Amino acid sequence: MIDKLKVFIDSNIPTYASGKDHPNKEISINFLNEVSEGKISGLTSVEVMQEILYRYYSINNFSKGLEVFEYFSQIVDEILPVNIQIVNISKDLLHKYHLQGLLPRDSIHAATIAYYNLNYIATFDRHFEMLKNIKYYL
Repeated sequence: MIDKLKVFIDSNIPTYASGKDHPNKEISINFLNEVSEGKISGLTSVEVMQEILYRYYSINNFSKGLEVFEYFSQIVDEILPVNIQIVNISKDLLHKYHLQGLLPRDSIHAATIAYYNLNYIATFDRHFEMLKNIKYYL
């Protein structure tokens, strides 16, 4: 049996998929359909789930945020925990790449990807380009 490709999914994918018309909406919907159909192993983290809730809370649409949270949590294969080792990797990444524009929340995602030995990320953020061990799926 061939293992499915494992892809870490950033919060902007379900956010675009559930949002207003945007050039990234259809791409996000199609990708999440592949995850829900089991063609791709979609993984995310507790930090991403928090970002989803925060995003909708910040625009006074928390009920929509709960819908997106529930749907997304049901289709991903796993919601990865963030532990102190990941936080320390994140700190090291920030120390090395903050001048190139790596943001703290993205450093947590990058550290999570490294800690769990993943290679791919689904995101529209381009802050990960400087990190050679991470490949974009989208």
